[in-house]
Amino acid sequence: MDPLSLPKLKQHNSLSNIIAIFLSTMAMLSKNLHSTSTPLQLLLVLLSLQRLFLFQQWNWNPIFHLLLLSCFFLVYVLRVGALAFKPPSVYLVDYSCFKPPSTCQLPLSRFIQHASSIISFDSQSVEFMAKIVASSGLSEQTYLPPALLSFPPKTHQRDYIKEAEMILLPLMDDLLTKAKLSPRDIDILVVHCSAFCPSPSLSSIIVNKYSMRSDVKSFNLSGMGCSAGAIGIDLAQNLLKTNNNCYAIVISTEILSAGWYSGHERSKLLINCLFRMGSAALLLTNRKEASKTSKYRLIRTLRTQTAFDDKAYLTAIREEDDDGKLGVTINKGLLPAAGELLRSHMTILGLKILPLTEKLKHFVSVIRKKFKDKEGEIYMPSFKTAIQHFCLPTSGRALIGEINKGLNLDGRDVEASLMTLHRFGNQSSSSMWYELAYMEAKERVKKGDKVLMLGMGTGPKCCS
Repeated sequence: MDPLSLPKLKQHNSLSNIIAIFLSTMAMLSKNLHSTSTPLQLLLVLLSLQRLFLFQQWNWNPIFHLLLLSCFFLVYVLRVGALAFKPPSVYLVDYSCFKPPSTCQLPLSRFIQHASSIISFDSQSVEFMAKIVASSGLSEQTYLPPALLSFPPKTHQRDYIKEAEMILLPLMDDLLTKAKLSPRDIDILVVHCSAFCPSPSLSSIIVNKYSMRSDVKSFNLSGMGCSAGAIGIDLAQNLLKTNNNCYAIVISTEILSAGWYSGHERSKLLINCLFRMGSAALLLTNRKEASKTSKYRLIRTLRTQTAFDDKAYLTAIREEDDDGKLGVTINKGLLPAAGELLRSHMTILGLKILPLTEKLKHFVSVIRKKFKDKEGEIYMPSFKTAIQHFCLPTSGRALIGEINKGLNLDGRDVEASLMTLHRFGNQSSSSMWYELAYMEAKERVKKGDKVLMLGMGTGPKCCS
């Protein structure tokens, strides 16, 4: 250590000298003591300061030694206290995306033919669905479950269970194989599916099939819509904060046969046109050793909702039609409500993650518009200054376009969202993981990059 880093003191024991020593010693200890320092490293720092005192010929006065020990003790206690109350980091070890078998593939021509043969659909309903699918951005390679490809579609409880097992079991097998873990290694299980909530629950089905431990903490979420993927991560994170050295699995899925609408109301037929098979499972942990082997680290989560507003609440709601057939009504006010929700959510998120320069530019433009140039435009902060990759909701090209415009992104930023919609359709809460897999396949995600995963669902609610 450089002895000149501490001020030279006069031989007399003045108050100013004592204060100078205290402040300088605290600064040196703060610089050299880390939360991960070992007792040996701390002792070396202490001995170095002791030699410094001898070099400066302060050893004749015991008050300096007492002052040094007091500084050391104070900083050490603060460091240990901060470490004790700091929640452990949460890591994404790995994840798996479900790819349906080719027998479930549904080209547009087959979809029209299939819908035309279903007695419950009249010609106007079939024509409307054909028009929506043709303009939706979906390719000829999306998938529907076997139950919906039957004549007529099978929409019974046992068919829903079969679809769930067809998706969830291979997904679990793949994730556990990747991570080289046993089902009994899992401490927390979170499963979410919006349309289907059986009893026993989907999480209980998995616990039963894999003979998981009796103390596994299992949770089943329903009715959360496309935002449930990010909400599931938020729930797992909160559980990992209070349970040390744990593994958590979060599964995002949607059982389409349970959400199929067989009536004539156009606002309910949209679900049949856009939603397709898909599911994802991810492994989270708070184990320290995972920092070296995991794919990602969770930085922060944020949730916003506008369910308190009746107008927004009713923009997407599951209800019966006049004939008693259950379906999800999508109202025209959905896009404006989603825009307001996104604006509120990204404002809060921007305050937390954007660099100071972007915040200042926005603030200055607001002041200028209010007091000087009322015709001027307000500067919209660029989230690309803090985030390198974006996984956006795949609810449709119109919504992706609105988010693209609102966040001032470019074609490359929304490419993963559009391509996931094109290749797989709207897979509800699991879509964001297909987007991330797309970017990884393109080798775009580099070490140190930040990824924003944004989910928007019924409620309406937004989670990132």
